[in-house]
Amino acid sequence: MLLSVSDLATSFGATRAVDGVSIEVAAGRTLGIVGESGCGKSVLSLSIMRLLTHPGRVTAGAVRFDGQDLLGLSPRGMRQLRGRDIAMIFQEPMTSLNPVHSIGFQLVEALRAHNAGGEREAIEALRRVRLPDPAAAMRKFPHQLSGGMRQRVMIAMAIACKPKLLIADEPTTALDVTVQAQILDLLRDLQAETGMGLILITHDLGVIAEMADEVAVMYAGRVVERAPAKSLFDDPQHPYPLGLLGSIPRLDLDRERLTAIEGAVPQPHAWPPGCRFAPRCPFAEPACEAVPPPLREMAPDARRAGGPGHQAACIRAPL
Repeated sequence: MLLSVSDLATSFGATRAVDGVSIEVAAGRTLGIVGESGCGKSVLSLSIMRLLTHPGRVTAGAVRFDGQDLLGLSPRGMRQLRGRDIAMIFQEPMTSLNPVHSIGFQLVEALRAHNAGGEREAIEALRRVRLPDPAAAMRKFPHQLSGGMRQRVMIAMAIACKPKLLIADEPTTALDVTVQAQILDLLRDLQAETGMGLILITHDLGVIAEMADEVAVMYAGRVVERAPAKSLFDDPQHPYPLGLLGSIPRLDLDRERLTAIEGAVPQPHAWPPGCRFAPRCPFAEPACEAVPPPLREMAPDARRAGGPGHQAACIRAPL
């Protein structure tokens, strides 16, 4: 397994933002992580990359990448690994790129930090992400590029050293549908070309359906359902992903209003003691408010679409 995260917990002071998350990613495979804003998706990715800022810190669990214990690496060892073997596309390229340096300077700096080349390799990375006239783009500054072009620069920077694992945090946010499709096609082509593992973080279930082999649904700092993508979309077992799927517009149904999940994700300092989705769940029972249900493997059932590897954290899910 390329990446294995076990029972990871991340806290900001006394507030736990990620609580006992376990995920796995194999080489050449895509794991989609989905959930509303505030569910802990980005904090999870920053914890894996060890890019948390004070007072954030990993308080429990293990992260193993290609046989190495990432949490046990020295800061220098992590810097050598980060960008070379494991890379990340951040959510907003305009705030991730340095506005006072040219695109070329930033790309070459990243390559030279890992002895992976210079200007020629930087131009080739921009060519791989299909940026028009890469040599001219090298001389430009971030504000001189469109949103889609800046996103391509971020992808070029992330894949320049040919990492084994790429974490893409909302790589299509704020992009129009055409550019979004181009970015997703690009990620798919790069993965086929290099065999890298991919973690795709998004709130867009359409993107997940198109890209992911497996899906982890996060809610309030925990994974509430984990399954192969087809199994999750065909037969969700937790009320939260069921509600997310129900909120998607469908062309085959004639209805005036979309289905909505009432309420909002609770704040980390105010998580309910039992199932954290219970206050918003239409199927909640008194037992849901007692003890948080663990992820449980769903037993094979000819009546259900769910197959091996389908897990859900709900007392109503069949064993």
